[in-house]
Amino acid sequence: MAQGFRIALIGGGNMGGALAAGWLRTRRGAVAADELVVIDPHPGDAVQELTAKGGVSVLPELTKSAAAGLELVVFALKPQAFEPAASAVADLLPGETGVISVMAGVTLNRMSAALGDRPLIRAMPNTAAAVGAGMTVCVANDAGDALEKTVTRLFKGAGSVEWVADERMIGAVTAVSGSGPAYVFLLAEALAGAAFAEGLPRELADKLARETIIGAGALLAKSGKSPQELRRAVTSPNGTTQAAVDVLMGAGGGLPELVRQAVAAAERRSRQMGQDPGKR
Repeated sequence: MAQGFRIALIGGGNMGGALAAGWLRTRRGAVAADELVVIDPHPGDAVQELTAKGGVSVLPELTKSAAAGLELVVFALKPQAFEPAASAVADLLPGETGVISVMAGVTLNRMSAALGDRPLIRAMPNTAAAVGAGMTVCVANDAGDALEKTVTRLFKGAGSVEWVADERMIGAVTAVSGSGPAYVFLLAEALAGAAFAEGLPRELADKLARETIIGAGALLAKSGKSPQELRRAVTSPNGTTQAAVDVLMGAGGGLPELVRQAVAAAERRSRQMGQDPGKR
């Protein structure tokens, strides 16, 4: 007898846990707890918490019974683990079941080679999905409008969603929004470290850095102004902010050039990871 699951999430680590938390975040979440099964023999803390509090099912491997009624399967694994995991489930999935990859570098071609002719979608979310503030960009094969609408509703439960027609854009998306939270966390870490170096207590330094970034993000979200406009508005000529910005915009391109190089490096790595597994 089928168990009635609608979505299987293969991989219960950081990204899988963030997605599951985002989907189940409210009573009217994108997915009901009894519609979701997580496939992972050793799920992470976030999934274990959802299992304990929300009744999400976890299985060490996908069974024929669990696979019978699935509408979607979402792969949230390390890219190098995709082919073995896909091989283990390919024969269990109904032909109409759509498959989503949220893994960097796992292309539609790789998905098709491993899972055959079926609706396929490549999505790049980020970990802010866990708090409903994620950003996801998707590209599909000929999955069909109905499935694309379903996927949009699913990921909107975890934040904003955009679609692109050219899969080559996903590498840049990965480098900007997929990896982007790490850049912001690094900024918070560096800002707190600088505050501590100037003599502030560690706890206060950490709080100042955290709350400043949270507040700046909220202002950016709600003001309707561009980042450039907001930056200029708080940068008085010859003031303290101007002194700091002059350093950040310094010789060799400063922070903007470092960010450009970082995004370019991440995009290159995404393309490398998208090659056939034997060529990486």
